[in-house]
Amino acid sequence: MIFEEKKIKSEMIYEGKIMNVRRDTVTAKKGESTREIVEHNGAVGMLAITEDKKVLLVKQYRYACHDAVLEIPAGKIDKGETDPLKAAVRELKEETGYTAEHIQFLGKINPSVAYSEEVIYLYGMTDLTPGEQDLDEDEALDVLEYPFEEVYQMAARGELIDVKTIAALMMAKEQLSEVLLP
Repeated sequence: MIFEEKKIKSEMIYEGKIMNVRRDTVTAKKGESTREIVEHNGAVGMLAITEDKKVLLVKQYRYACHDAVLEIPAGKIDKGETDPLKAAVRELKEETGYTAEHIQFLGKINPSVAYSEEVIYLYGMTDLTPGEQDLDEDEALDVLEYPFEEVYQMAARGELIDVKTIAALMMAKEQLSEVLLP
């Protein structure tokens, strides 16, 4: 039988621009314990596939891991924004300039289940129309195109480190096979 922890009390220990951190005291199998939890509005990730079966990826420096990371376009759900799909459409346009005629929900992931409430909603996007990027003031990224199979194999070999990108590729391989077949 799995023991389900219950919250006894909660204390906010940090409030930030994109996340908060709270410390919860919870019931534990042998009394009480604490859990530090990241509160996050959530995010979206878009696996955008061109007509010639190339995946749009962005490469940007990620300070937290001290490296330039290759990943699918993505962004946070703004405070008060209730529809992840609207956030996905907005973020694809902002980061890549593209809009999509067809959008399919691939699934959602919880990237850090031990300490974060963040949920990332993943979408497959096809029938793309190019346009102009509208990056945030603090964003600097390159938009690159890779054949789906090449980037899928990069993920399978452990060459990609971004969890939302890996998950989106795995989901798309099953769910968008008709789009990806030659």
